[in-house]
Amino acid sequence: LESGCHRKRPAYLIETNAMKISIVAQYMLPHRFLSRLAYYLAHSKTPWIKRTFINTILANFDVNMSEALDPNPDNYESFNAFFTRSLKPGARVADANPQALLLPADGKVSQCGKIAEGRIFQAKGHDYTAAELIGDAELAKAYENGQFMNIYLSPRDYHRVHMPWTGTLTETLHVPGRLFSVSPATVNEVPRLFARNERLVCHFDTDFGPMCMVMVGAMLVSGVATVWNGVNIPKYANQPKKLDFRGQNISVARFTEMARFNYGSTVIVLFPEGSVNLDAFAHQAPTLLGDRMGTVI
Repeated sequence: LESGCHRKRPAYLIETNAMKISIVAQYMLPHRFLSRLAYYLAHSKTPWIKRTFINTILANFDVNMSEALDPNPDNYESFNAFFTRSLKPGARVADANPQALLLPADGKVSQCGKIAEGRIFQAKGHDYTAAELIGDAELAKAYENGQFMNIYLSPRDYHRVHMPWTGTLTETLHVPGRLFSVSPATVNEVPRLFARNERLVCHFDTDFGPMCMVMVGAMLVSGVATVWNGVNIPKYANQPKKLDFRGQNISVARFTEMARFNYGSTVIVLFPEGSVNLDAFAHQAPTLLGDRMGTVI
């Protein structure tokens, strides 16, 4: 028999221990310092820096550059320009049914379903409240027993988020917080992750009632930018910052861009009870911008 000191440890134990170390490290890391560093590197126009980052993504993720408006990676002035690249006209199309509620991003369904008594399911053993997520208990009442969808964008995905339905912007809230990874493995381990990470909460009025879109930051995500006032994260903040857009008549049409990420992250969309019927999506089901999410009632 092999002695205990020479016996190989099962692969699953090695992977489990590595994940535990990764999670512990995320609690200890200086999130904002790393994000500021990532911001500097992502926006650097130094050729070897941008090429290193772009080539790393292309080598490790199945990026379809044939869909990009400019398919040549060498033509992007920075890694951030490459990562937030636009698509060719027609690369994504809206569902032909005008009553179809549209998927807002390429990615995978992290979770979707009912906001049960104000609580949103994150992963087995973990949930959080809509009030925590959007930072306003009063506004969260509109979504009690409503529905939500959580879409995870990986580094391979198109990183612009579009509108599921036409809406008029009413207010935004920048909520400071941590910058945990939003990878599926971390989501399974960190309690209330989406209510803890830095995020931009965007409220819209629609013809079916209110709709909330939450752009959740993540590890090494250096910014969230919107089409109405540019970069919102950074600048980082220590207190929530609310902006009121009522009366400015900022309408964002169905299927048009509303915001973008600099790196893989998550968008969460909230709908009131009785306003929409979401289609059934399996956990980790792939999503394609413009495909049907459900229908408006």
